[in-house]
Amino acid sequence: MLAASLKPAPSLAAFFPSARRSPGASSVSFPFFPARLNQRPLLSAAATAESTGAPASQGDSSAGAAHPIDEARLAQFAADWDAARADKEQGKILTLPVLKSNTGGVIVKYNSLQGFVPNPLLSPAHCCKDPKRPIQDVTKDLVGTSISVKVSEVNEEERKLVFSEKDASWLTYSSQIKIGDIYDGIVSSVFHYGAFVHLRFPDGLYHLTGLVHISEVSWDLVQDVQDFLNEGDAVKVIVINIDMDKSRIALSIRQLEEDPLLETLDKVIPLEADQSPDRIMSPSEVELLPGLDGICNELLQEDGCTVWATSAGETCCFTRFGALAFQCAS
Repeated sequence: MLAASLKPAPSLAAFFPSARRSPGASSVSFPFFPARLNQRPLLSAAATAESTGAPASQGDSSAGAAHPIDEARLAQFAADWDAARADKEQGKILTLPVLKSNTGGVIVKYNSLQGFVPNPLLSPAHCCKDPKRPIQDVTKDLVGTSISVKVSEVNEEERKLVFSEKDASWLTYSSQIKIGDIYDGIVSSVFHYGAFVHLRFPDGLYHLTGLVHISEVSWDLVQDVQDFLNEGDAVKVIVINIDMDKSRIALSIRQLEEDPLLETLDKVIPLEADQSPDRIMSPSEVELLPGLDGICNELLQEDGCTVWATSAGETCCFTRFGALAFQCAS
């Protein structure tokens, strides 16, 4: 009974299926990436190739098997993580080669590391060349080229290195814009609070993006921005505010159009050639609008209102918009 109960202890492979023992080796290795020199695990050939951008050897019988990383490479990885953090703090613009693309963005090479540029952080200069072209096709064309980026996120523990081409474009081109500038633009996206518009610069490319708030879309009442703007629309906008700290540009479409209310008032009460908006007219020069007497009589029926009308002998307040003023008593 005692002999039957004595069984060999389970091997580590039972708890870590991915762990493998190399022939002739006496230790078990696990395929994960070391962060620092004082962490000395082993790295598979495939993982090493992925981290450096080099292809794993097809003819090596040990490809995929775990073997140690030399200290020089570990030191290089550690130094490059430190360099990425320093570049982020200093806000450097880096020119990095694009290694490959996927559905989410492009992968760039940063020394011995690889970083990621998500599609939303790419410059609008790429997609605006052909707005109807899928972004996946646009990013494929970037493979083999180099792009200017800034470090956006560095997380060595999670092996996350993110770059932004938009941030680099802002640093380069934001100094060229000022309030009152008028740009041709392309609507990139529409939301309930407004629409984002890519701005076309003198070089013909779209480098920066600004927001047209719902209140700046039209002089008409705008309840749904999509009733006025759609993705891909060509628009003309004016810069009304620039927030350098937050990298934001406020744009307006309606301020490039005449206020229809003022246009209507000018048609109803046109100014004569010898009149100026600031000149006060005497009662004898005022021509009453049709129906003004009836309006005054109606107002007089309301409680708490005092009305001055233009009838003879009464006090009147004259403005360029009409010869009637009323005041509500408190």
